[in-house]
Amino acid sequence: MKKIFYFLIMITMAGCNSNTNQQPTAANAALGTMLHEYYNERMQLLPLEATANGDTRYNNLLPDFTDSYRTRLKDFFTLYKTAIGKFDPATLNDNDKKSYLIFSYEMDMGLEGLEVNFLGSPDKDDFTYMPFDQFNGVPLSLGQMGSGSGNQPFKTVADYDNWLQRATAFSVWADSAIVYFRKGMALNIVLPRAVVIKMIPQMMDLVTKDATKSLFYGPVTLMPATFSDSDKIRLTTAYIDMINKAIIPSYKKLGDFLKTEYLPKARTSSGINALPGGDKLYAYLVKFWTTTNKTPNEIYETGLAEVKRIKTLMEEIKTEVQFKGSLDSFFNFMKTDKQFMPFKTAEEVLTATRNIQSRIEPNLKKMFRLTPKTKFEIRQTEAFRAASASAEYYPGLPDGTRPGIYYIPIVDATKFNTTAGMESTFLHEALPGHHYQTSIQTENTALPAFRRFIWYGAYGEGYALYCESLGKELGLYTDPYQYMGALGDEMHRAIRLVVDVAIHTGKMTREEAITYSMENEPISEGGAVAEIERYMVYPGQALSYKTGALKIRELRNKYSQLLGDKFDLASFHTEYLKDGCMPLEIIERSMDEWAKKQ
Repeated sequence: MKKIFYFLIMITMAGCNSNTNQQPTAANAALGTMLHEYYNERMQLLPLEATANGDTRYNNLLPDFTDSYRTRLKDFFTLYKTAIGKFDPATLNDNDKKSYLIFSYEMDMGLEGLEVNFLGSPDKDDFTYMPFDQFNGVPLSLGQMGSGSGNQPFKTVADYDNWLQRATAFSVWADSAIVYFRKGMALNIVLPRAVVIKMIPQMMDLVTKDATKSLFYGPVTLMPATFSDSDKIRLTTAYIDMINKAIIPSYKKLGDFLKTEYLPKARTSSGINALPGGDKLYAYLVKFWTTTNKTPNEIYETGLAEVKRIKTLMEEIKTEVQFKGSLDSFFNFMKTDKQFMPFKTAEEVLTATRNIQSRIEPNLKKMFRLTPKTKFEIRQTEAFRAASASAEYYPGLPDGTRPGIYYIPIVDATKFNTTAGMESTFLHEALPGHHYQTSIQTENTALPAFRRFIWYGAYGEGYALYCESLGKELGLYTDPYQYMGALGDEMHRAIRLVVDVAIHTGKMTREEAITYSMENEPISEGGAVAEIERYMVYPGQALSYKTGALKIRELRNKYSQLLGDKFDLASFHTEYLKDGCMPLEIIERSMDEWAKKQ
């Protein structure tokens, strides 16, 4: 199964150098200057995004989400919508024209989102009156950063002082969150009860009696030896004070509020359609996440068709290996039979993963001519987070100082199952998936900064899912059980099209969606619950993967038929990747122009 914590890739681009002081990149100098100014102003409005992009100027700030902030955002988007409107796309070269189209799309979607109380930023949960949930938001991000293992840097004394200011500001942030939760309660805009129940222990688990036992004490234990004794003493004292006076009381206050005041008012419904204006909001979110004009029902029907198609392929594999029994029994067999757990040590798992890379490299060279300069490594996930982690990719740095890393959690090597999408996950998370796409994008200095670090799930996750479908062409999936694992991953994404729409349009309850998932893929009840509850608070996001992958496959098939012998797959992949993330409509238009030139 792919990583449970799906979020905008910018959050995992820890430390990427945004190079905000570079000269504007555009053939049209005025456009370049405007885009440069936009990016810098955006970083000030979204300080956590700035940190994720490696821009250290606002590492001491937390984001806002109040009414006044929404007004600032509206003014921001309006100002730059007017600014981009002064340029004539017919006079721009190809790269600048793409910047114009992407930027215009961003401004329009930003303004439209504010109309439905959607902030659309990785700096916070996305909804004005639901400031965070069990899956997203500052209280969770703060824990990741404050442990010392996230994207908040802790290398210099200034870094430590920045975090002191940011973490201390959490007290004010938590108070504001409670105010806006209460506003939501008054408007009947509240979170589902099932997820609020999960949020309470998340808050209370960060309440400790001893500051030195707190997750937020981590940076003190990691303090560089090069710091002076006086700085070490000052910072240690300050961190203990910050934990005792800001962190612990704030998490306790949030936990108590959720338990005593918010939980009784939480809704029993599952979908966002139950909220005032929920249908309109969901229609917007479908557009936001898929970057298409597809209706929820169109996506739902596509999901049903994909589930049916993939299930037929699964039945064929079951027949091929002569398994007697139901598909569900076959799933259970693959999850439990010892032949699929051949490893004794973590190093054996890592070696087997490196062998996957070795097997695909000859074919990768044939299918991809544009490849990243950023180095790539396979590592075992650190022990402290392995139990709750899943396979994931952390992008490297464009300047080459850090490789892209494919992390594999190995809690017990003897229970590591090779059929749980071992090959397909590598193609998605590592090569030629996220490592190729994100590295090529961030390395491309011909792109303005806002495009080097922009993210559209339909493009990026769609591409990574498409890469899973390349397994046989790359020399993988020769073992029917590995192919079954790949189909299981694809089925997971197809199910999302069904259950996300069904939940948020009233076709399914939480319980019905959990049952549907377990009936159609090899997933545990606990895994299904976590997934469905994620979709409940993250409407539309899960639609991006399959929507994007289907579009890429559609374009590949279209151009292959159109061009015949002139179609070159490596050139197709180069054209898709070279200009970075963009909405599907814009990339399709660009690809159509490429095909005409062939």
